[in-house]
Amino acid sequence: MQVVAAIGSDPIEAWTALQERFVASREAPASPNFYKAESDWEQRLHHLLGVPWPCPAASEFWALWPEVVRELEEKGIRVGPESFKGWNDGDAGLVRAIWCLARHLRPSNVVETGVAHGLTSRLILEALERNQAGHLWSIDHPPLEDVWRSQIGIAVAGRYDYRWSYIRGSSSRRLPALLSQLGLIDLFIHDSLHSAHNVRFEMEQAWAALRPAGVIVVDDIDVNQAFRSFMQAHPGNQSMICEAEPLRSDRRRFNEKGLFGIIVKS
Repeated sequence: MQVVAAIGSDPIEAWTALQERFVASREAPASPNFYKAESDWEQRLHHLLGVPWPCPAASEFWALWPEVVRELEEKGIRVGPESFKGWNDGDAGLVRAIWCLARHLRPSNVVETGVAHGLTSRLILEALERNQAGHLWSIDHPPLEDVWRSQIGIAVAGRYDYRWSYIRGSSSRRLPALLSQLGLIDLFIHDSLHSAHNVRFEMEQAWAALRPAGVIVVDDIDVNQAFRSFMQAHPGNQSMICEAEPLRSDRRRFNEKGLFGIIVKS
């Protein structure tokens, strides 16, 4: 019945979602150890950005992170791996990297795909607010179930509406038009459907709009080979593979700490 209701309310979006999941089901996964995390990724990232290490912005993150997690737990939200319909909230390493990027790049235009509880969205918005500049556009195709739909963006909880635009729908339909509207972006975060096809699609779209020295962050790169294939297709740019640091071990993954990738555009 939920599928029928979705088709009736937005048949194009429903058909797009079905197609994307069919393509994803036919893809070969990445093999174990296809990617290996770099132990010094944080120091290297700050070196590429030309900012000091150790990083004062990381201290800001660690002061804010437990507060945001506590707020969610007080609302009865279970945070961490498989906390949103089998998906993860933004993990500490991933969100810390995005926090530092938002603080150091001082971006005008940030685009992310995937919202779920909005843990990553909340930290981005907090960073932009401290910068006193910038706007976040978040594209998300919410689940059909009411219980999960009601939790979309709950970590943001109405904060910083003037810095946040939530765009309902799939990235395959919404991302090209948004990027065309914005012209240039400074920071892009992929955290939606992790099929190789969708990852490459989003990365290619974002890359064309990304300013020089802008950054792309891709979560869950260990699911498939898309991150590496993108780097091979775009040589001469700096990239790194990082541990995501979930609140507890994610036993579904080859690396229980999860992996994400960062690319800095030359």
